[in-house]
Amino acid sequence: MARRVVVTGASSGIGAATVKLFRSRGWDVVGVARRADRLEALAAQTGADTFVADLTDQSQVEALRDYLASSGPVHSLVNNAGGAFGVDAIESADPGDWARMFDVNVIAVQRVVSALLPLLRSAAAEYGHADILTVTSVAGHEPYPGGGGYNGAKHAEHALSAVLRLELAGEPIRVIEIAPGMVKTDEFTLKRVGGDQAKADAVYAGVENPLVAEDIAELIVHALELPGHVNLDLIMVRPLAQAAAHNVTRRPLSPKI
Repeated sequence: MARRVVVTGASSGIGAATVKLFRSRGWDVVGVARRADRLEALAAQTGADTFVADLTDQSQVEALRDYLASSGPVHSLVNNAGGAFGVDAIESADPGDWARMFDVNVIAVQRVVSALLPLLRSAAAEYGHADILTVTSVAGHEPYPGGGGYNGAKHAEHALSAVLRLELAGEPIRVIEIAPGMVKTDEFTLKRVGGDQAKADAVYAGVENPLVAEDIAELIVHALELPGHVNLDLIMVRPLAQAAAHNVTRRPLSPKI
């Protein structure tokens, strides 16, 4: 029997790339996102199952749980849904943007983990182990100017993963965190800067080979396909041109000779 994985935030970017790679490796996949049209296209392309849900709504998370429980086992969960809104200093930031970031990056993850843990435990009892993998960010480990709200949300999401690993100690359930640095996707930065394409393009200007969604998908799938006793607690990954969250080389890389 193929293993079954649930991938949230599956309508674009890292989530969509992850669904595609899991399917190419023979996994059964349930892609979850808010945009039905995107999910329909993904299902047609990959053969993945999909479920439309806003994970900040408890009733929709419960509907997802019920659907999964009625349609097969859940061996792995990839918490990928999230987002950043705004780049203002703390003094001038919009508290509403901060609330949205905590809701989608932290509280939604808690909702999904809580709802699906019984299903993961059942799969672990049958298969030998189960997985909870959460995609956070280097922003959850390194503060930077203009990142206050996103830094706070991702630090909280990192802490959630660390606490969950402690709370599940003794159970065969791996808790894995992948913290990407600069990843160039079609939507993440564009949404963060309010749809200003010029500002979004400037984030990557001059950067040699920023990461792309497929790079992170490779790590996610690799982590879950390792033997069940191997737990990659934390993977921090950046493009070579990024030495830290706020230290990015914007020219071709070359050795000092």
